[in-house]
Amino acid sequence: MLLPKKVKHRKWQKGRSIDRKVETRGIFVNFGSHGLQALSGAWINSRQIEAARKAITFFTKKGGKIWIRIFPDKPITKRPPEVTMGGGKGSVDHYVFPVKPGRILFEIDGIDKASAKEALRRAGHKLPVKTRIVEK
Repeated sequence: MLLPKKVKHRKWQKGRSIDRKVETRGIFVNFGSHGLQALSGAWINSRQIEAARKAITFFTKKGGKIWIRIFPDKPITKRPPEVTMGGGKGSVDHYVFPVKPGRILFEIDGIDKASAKEALRRAGHKLPVKTRIVEK
């Protein structure tokens, strides 16, 4: 699973809503020939990224090249169960990447068009955002 080795601040604030904003960076296919683009906003955690990566790898039978264009570096804290209010912020539970609409999540190259589209379609089912497949 993906997690940062070192962070400047251990706990972050939540931030603003990401669903209504549109991404301005990472919106073009740069490395591969096909990409998976997010159409809605959500937090994607490292488990979901890994599940999507495995779906692509399994379908392509380790052929071609995959680029993961997102990295979960935002820490999400969680309080233990049945603990009363007060006592400060909880400890870091997992890491997420806040995805805005328009962001390219995965790219693939080195396989034929039909296989690339099917692999990215399967990966899109593992993610909590609506996606579409785009070409270079």
